[in-house]
Amino acid sequence: MATNRAEQDPERTQGEAAPPPEPAPPLEPAPSPEPAGPPDRAASAPARRRSRGPDGRPVAEHTDRGKRVPPRRTPLFTDRTAVLPLVLVWLLTRGLMVVLLLRDNLGIGGVSREVYALYQHWYEVLADRTFPPGDVTWQYPPGAGLVILAPGSAPQLLSYFQAFVALALLADAAIAFALLRRGGDGAWLWVAGLPLLLHLPLARYDLFPTALAVFGLLALLAGRNRLGGALAGLGAMVKVWPLLILAGLPRGRPSRRGWTSALLAAGALLLVLLWGYSHVGDFAEQQGGRGLQIESLGGSALALAGLAGWWDGEVRYRFGAFELAGPYTETAAHAALALSAVALGWLLLWRWRSWAWSPATPADAALTAVLLFTVTSRVISPQYLVWLLALAAVCLTCRDSVMRRPALLMAPAAALTSLGYPILYEDVIALGPLGTVVVALRNLVLLAATAVACRRLWLQTVPGPPSLKGL
Repeated sequence: MATNRAEQDPERTQGEAAPPPEPAPPLEPAPSPEPAGPPDRAASAPARRRSRGPDGRPVAEHTDRGKRVPPRRTPLFTDRTAVLPLVLVWLLTRGLMVVLLLRDNLGIGGVSREVYALYQHWYEVLADRTFPPGDVTWQYPPGAGLVILAPGSAPQLLSYFQAFVALALLADAAIAFALLRRGGDGAWLWVAGLPLLLHLPLARYDLFPTALAVFGLLALLAGRNRLGGALAGLGAMVKVWPLLILAGLPRGRPSRRGWTSALLAAGALLLVLLWGYSHVGDFAEQQGGRGLQIESLGGSALALAGLAGWWDGEVRYRFGAFELAGPYTETAAHAALALSAVALGWLLLWRWRSWAWSPATPADAALTAVLLFTVTSRVISPQYLVWLLALAAVCLTCRDSVMRRPALLMAPAAALTSLGYPILYEDVIALGPLGTVVVALRNLVLLAATAVACRRLWLQTVPGPPSLKGL
């Protein structure tokens, strides 16, 4: 290896014939021309680690083996200017949401009745170690019972309603904190997007399974598949849909670890509830008897047909929701179930054909899967937007995500949802033109977001010629 011996070991040249006199070398040897042979890796590694760009900041780090490693990011919370605006927006918007909840006179009103009437009634039943027997409004997996019981365990200084709202705000803040730690624009979408649903999120228990899903998905993105799977399993015992965050796990060991942990966590919780409570499985019978809700995709189609004079039906209150009754309603409900089966088939086909995973694929697939099963559902309740906003926010924390457009569409979908409920809900129930059109527009936004998400997920992950990518 051709090297400059004087630079390598100046002391060895003292007894040898010296060249013409030269000025003494500086403390740090001046840069020499590039050596002809390969440089000594061990000698050059420290110099490489000190390499800096024109602005004086490190451009890259190198290991002793010469591999490039991205420069370490500055910890997020050392920059107060990036955190304080988000905290202030959270405090301001959540304060307004609490005020709206306490007044509860916007539109049709009665949003908070779900907590102080229905949830508190369920709490009193669950306190006797039984799930609500024969209650048509109890349509949730047994893990939801633990969420309903939690506010009753709060200090006696708080009423059940106050404790529930406090826990909901705590779950909301935990989601925002986790997204902020992850980086990207996700925290802003969550903090600024959730208030578009007005005070509804604070009066529904959906924030709790959403928190489990977000923490589980962030764990999967960090490579902690067992933890992410366990959180997904626990979330599925509360409201089923968090299990869909496992749809984008890579094949092989990550999928096996994630799904095994989910099944073990869900099974363990189910055994505990079966041991301690009765009527644990009654929810399945109530869920199976639901019809076509007025806010579903099929419900919007029939309502628009009614405005055009092509359908003659009515609205009835059944199973704790307003459903359509009349011609073609049963057919539309069966079609929704068939479309859900088609959505499942598409996901399985995507899993079979996809090979090009990116670090963001688990988040992208989770949002796509939940969108698919939302738009094909017989029920699209307003609180479903809480799930979609959270998963969209997780996608926006990933640099490689292809879901930016579908994720941003969740904001106008949330605004249209709150316009339909509670502001114009009386007109929606009456099948009036304004309420019907608003709900139909919301459903069109969700449908467009689903189509874009499916196409982008397929194009990003399925290899092959463009003719095959167009499937």
